[in-house]
Amino acid sequence: MKLARVHVTEFQSVRDSGAFEIGDITCLVGKNESGKTAILQALYRLNPFIEAHGRYSVTDDYPRWDVEDYRLAVEAGRRVPARVARAEWALDDEDRRAVEAVAGPGALKSNMLAIAKGYDNTLRLECHVDEDAVFRHMLAQHALPQGVAEQIAEADTITITDTLGILGRAESTESVRKLAAVLREVQFRRGFGPYLAEAVLAPRLPRFLYFDEYYQMQGRANIEALKARIADGKLEPSDYPLLGLIHRARLKIEDLLDPARTRDLKNRLEGAGNHLTRQIVKYWSQNKHLQLRFDVRPARRDDPEGMREGTNLWSEVYDAKHMVTTELGSRSRGFVWFFSFLSWYGDVQREKQNVVILLDEPGLSLHARAQEDLLRYFEAEVKGSHQLIYSTHSPFMVDARRFDRVRIVQDLGIESDEPLEAAAGGTRVLADLALASTDSLSPLEGALGHDLARSIFAAPNTLAVEGVADLLYLEAMSALLAEKGRPALSKLWTVTPAGGAGKLPAFAALASLRDGRKGDRRGGSDADNLAVLMDLQSADPHAVENLFKKKLLAKNRVLTFADFTWGREADIEDMFDIDFYLRLVNEDFRLMETMPVSALGLAPGGRIVRRLEAHFAQHPLPLNQGFRRERPARYLAENLAQLKAAISPATFARFETLFEQLNKML
Repeated sequence: MKLARVHVTEFQSVRDSGAFEIGDITCLVGKNESGKTAILQALYRLNPFIEAHGRYSVTDDYPRWDVEDYRLAVEAGRRVPARVARAEWALDDEDRRAVEAVAGPGALKSNMLAIAKGYDNTLRLECHVDEDAVFRHMLAQHALPQGVAEQIAEADTITITDTLGILGRAESTESVRKLAAVLREVQFRRGFGPYLAEAVLAPRLPRFLYFDEYYQMQGRANIEALKARIADGKLEPSDYPLLGLIHRARLKIEDLLDPARTRDLKNRLEGAGNHLTRQIVKYWSQNKHLQLRFDVRPARRDDPEGMREGTNLWSEVYDAKHMVTTELGSRSRGFVWFFSFLSWYGDVQREKQNVVILLDEPGLSLHARAQEDLLRYFEAEVKGSHQLIYSTHSPFMVDARRFDRVRIVQDLGIESDEPLEAAAGGTRVLADLALASTDSLSPLEGALGHDLARSIFAAPNTLAVEGVADLLYLEAMSALLAEKGRPALSKLWTVTPAGGAGKLPAFAALASLRDGRKGDRRGGSDADNLAVLMDLQSADPHAVENLFKKKLLAKNRVLTFADFTWGREADIEDMFDIDFYLRLVNEDFRLMETMPVSALGLAPGGRIVRRLEAHFAQHPLPLNQGFRRERPARYLAENLAQLKAAISPATFARFETLFEQLNKML
């Protein structure tokens, strides 16, 4: 069966989460204090992997706003204990066959099983069946004495109570006793639906396995003490991933304590380390030079507390790059988290445990690329084997290709500037992204931007320019030159605005790093698929030099517009004759009839854009408009057919030379 829908009420910050759908992988996104952990904890305690965790506490968990009113109402009998969590499961074919083996074909009226639990900590199961059909099937399955069967068959309507009365007066055969026992259980459960849910479906019900920072392993243990905790059923949180590690390494605790010979033990430990190295490093891109190793040694007097007697197991990490061995638990928090989860989940996979995985803020201490590794692990190893629900506020833990998996978690009380009544506030879970607040959506914006950046760098040939105006002018002039049969900008170039000259070095660095990874290198690439075309101002030569001096780009792949206007400074606007460019400005800002700008009215010398900005500072545009470089560029693109005749041969020649030089780089 698969988890299909969840609903949480009256738990910590949650008044009513609303019912929300669950898929193979479900991502709960929300800012800090929004209630993501409360949703996962409520769900976990509904049917936990560790049975001792399966209790809700009124004192600790009921919303504090009106907990005393709730207590008084329950004590006075004015209300029943509140329900905390309800989960609906879609039954699969095997579940249906298991029910029909007991209750007969067509017994199920619904393909769903619901479970719920509240502050009385009683798990309730709901399963809708055809009560009469199930009753008749069960009667037919028992070889009752002829007289008993006739009495039941002759009755127009017969209840469980009536049937139990008839069976009580009948001869006590084995069939009579078995049927009576079943019917008494059905009567106690108040129907065949609850009975079948409890007797048939409950053993097939997945448990929730919750994992957060609390369950990180130390990577070492006293073997005798660990054996004692296993025998007593008192495992510590760090024991679970450590046992997963031991099992995944195919080691047995007994063999560690009493090996047949030293060589056997060393071979097993070395083989276990190699096996785990292949498994773990496959999804750990941060450092591919790590090797996992195990060591078993007698305890020493200065070993850590609790490890000074008997035999100790040490799990270690050897860094082949730095030629140093460290304890597993002393590695970075991100590595320890990643390793701990993979170890525990590996044990779950090995034992084919029937669980739904709940991860609270997974990979919070991981680098962005390691978080992507974790998403890759979810997709490759978890999906298809177990359902996964995880919470996050990191954009790198949101798959921008699968926003359908996202559920927004937000607390209306902290989102509103105005105080809300208790009933109006609290944590809600939203599947409709349009209803989410700006803060709640910010991780999705980050994920989308990150995905967009990757797609830009994936282009075969990227021409980075400063802004949208550059893109519009280049496309317009390329189209006109192509129309004349003259060299235009090759369609193999993808023109990408970087958002300003100051961002071009960072843009080039990212493209260089991406190109280096593609060639299985780490930086230092000339980024052969990238060229930069930028404005040149008096402050820009240092930025231009940085692009190639820091080996981000070869010098001949950084062009400026000054290279084609033969001036000390130049923007793309200086590629046009000044009178033509001022025509674009006057017509776009509708200045022709009121205050047209002419070259004579501008301060002499320098870039035309800077001269215009100085002019409009003294003579503001109508309606308090700001001068934006994109507007004349867009005006040219939209009115190209009417304006092309006014473009001078010298302008065409400048752009033609620029395009020829760019195309030579391909």
